[in-house]
Amino acid sequence: MAQLDIQQKLEILADAAKYDASCASSGTVKRSSRDGKGLGSTDGGMGICHAYAPDGRCISLLKILLTNSCIFDCHYCINRKSSNVRRARFTADEVVQLTLAFYRRNYIEGLFLSSGIIRSSNYTMEQIVEVARSLREDHHFRGYIHLKTIPDADPELVHQAGLHADRVSINVELPTASGLRRLAPEKSESRIEGAMTEMKSAIIDTADATRKYRSAPTFAPAGQSTQMIVGADAATDGDIVRKASTLYDRFGLRRVYYSAFSPIPDASAILPLQRPPLMREHRLYQSDWLMRFYGYGANEVVAAADAETGMLPLDIDPKLAWALKFRGAFPVDVNKGPREMLLRVPGLGTKAVDAILAARRWRRLRLEDVARLTVSVVKVRPFLIAEGWRPGALTDLAGLKTILTPKPKQMELFI
Repeated sequence: MAQLDIQQKLEILADAAKYDASCASSGTVKRSSRDGKGLGSTDGGMGICHAYAPDGRCISLLKILLTNSCIFDCHYCINRKSSNVRRARFTADEVVQLTLAFYRRNYIEGLFLSSGIIRSSNYTMEQIVEVARSLREDHHFRGYIHLKTIPDADPELVHQAGLHADRVSINVELPTASGLRRLAPEKSESRIEGAMTEMKSAIIDTADATRKYRSAPTFAPAGQSTQMIVGADAATDGDIVRKASTLYDRFGLRRVYYSAFSPIPDASAILPLQRPPLMREHRLYQSDWLMRFYGYGANEVVAAADAETGMLPLDIDPKLAWALKFRGAFPVDVNKGPREMLLRVPGLGTKAVDAILAARRWRRLRLEDVARLTVSVVKVRPFLIAEGWRPGALTDLAGLKTILTPKPKQMELFI
């Protein structure tokens, strides 16, 4: 590997990290250095890789790979062993110094670190852990750290990552075991899920200890997440939704991220020639939201998909698709309906439903009251009863989907 300076390495390894979507930074404990001790905090900031907390606050992270060299040859990965890409590698100390320098310039408030596999899984994991250890222990860095761990590494090394990081993630890579065997034969579903099980147990055990003993160390307080590649294999949206639901249930994940497959240079012949529509990725995120915050089960979300193809519609969101398929559940009375049914009304979000529940304690709500809480009252009207409003035959109208499907818009060059 040719000798590269830090800036050249950063250019290569920051660009290589863009394929990893799982870099949100919400849910950790609050730390700061306002008491004059340590460096950094997990509050506020502006900068490089933008992720978002549940309250909408922008989080800035230095998002890089330790190296884009790899001994594995996963077909879908641009950094695979057989790929003809420019390679670079940071030392652990270089990553530490970069993180500190970027923080002091107010560019970032944390670090997202992943890596290709060099020499062995254990050697690579040792280098990743050393970065986090040095930041925490040598430099008293109190900012956010997210580490991508390696399932094949020694469990003790993965455990060490959890002791220093706010969040850890272990990628399941593909939605099905058959897809993983075909496109990443050196990786094992059982090893990946085994590592996720051990991480879940460690998070639970440490959380119990911290409740009993004030001096107990924290362990991945922001939990663990994972990522699935969408469109590289034959998995349908139904397969992906069911897999995500299983991951949430079995491993207590904070997030499942979906990354649309992107064709890469010198691609394997078994990969698709075109990337899937980006709207497909967006619909999967919406489906994920329905399961996490709206009370939908995985089978209910899958029921919104096309029965033959297993794919969610791209022209309408999955919540509306479900409502159109199960019109017998509607209309819902805004003044009497339970929260779980109001959450299923297309066009009503969680905040709008909470506002409705609070307001109807004091007066009966009209359709115009609901209109103030939603972007499109047109989407709400067929599925809701309000004071002075009943949809009548509108709910069962044959052409209702056509009416509710958003019209395509020409994007404006100047705003």
